Amino acid sequence: MGIDACVILFLKAPEKGRVKTRLAASLGNERALDLYRCFVEDTIGMLDRDGLRLLIFFTPPSSRSVVVAWLGDRYSLVPQEGEDLGRRMHHAFQTAFARGFNAAVIIGGDSPDLPCRIIDEALTALEDRDVVLGPARDGGYYLIGFRKGAFLPDAFFGISWSAPDVFAKTLAILRDAGRRVHILPLWQDVDTLQDLRALVSRNAGTAFRQSATMTCIERAHGLLGGPVTTLGEGRAE
Repeated sequence: MGIDACVILFLKAPEKGRVKTRLAASLGNERALDLYRCFVEDTIGMLDRDGLRLLIFFTPPSSRSVVVAWLGDRYSLVPQEGEDLGRRMHHAFQTAFARGFNAAVIIGGDSPDLPCRIIDEALTALEDRDVVLGPARDGGYYLIGFRKGAFLPDAFFGISWSAPDVFAKTLAILRDAGRRVHILPLWQDVDTLQDLRALVSRNAGTAFRQSATMTCIERAHGLLGGPVTTLGEGRAE
């Protein structure tokens, strides 16, 4: 890397009934919690293996002890601040830049099989681009990153975060402001049972097959409608 950069990971404290609620509607709160823990642990493992500088922003702000009990105290842990996702991301970027980083990207814990090559592409792009943006299949984005001097707070305000046009609106704001944007490959978050089946299907022959997430799915095959090798063939929910 030619610039001092970090990865910001947004996560929720692992509390039953408060994480992966759409998966919980199909699998139950306990299984959804198990999966969420694995999603985050696999994501952190990927970042650790690539030797990236990591800042973890957690919510709710009062849950530091819960997060430390889960992940330990070797990571930089910062409470998320803000009334909505946009304000929380705005605060996270401001914090990273105030700590001396010249570039930062934000990801969440909803894409456990996101490969390090995409993170590397994002950070490399920020050496000569202003912004990186990773489109998600649901119309949102799974990654956003800025160079410090090109940071644009307007990208985080006036957005309906649950709408299917978040990526399109954000991209328009960035381009209207004259920012040079690098668009990453399309990826898929895991929010629903159908998403989980897609995760299994696309990783049948990859190294991710040995991950904590896939092991957790294997243990839960009775709940998910068949063994992990055929989960992707189940009917869509």
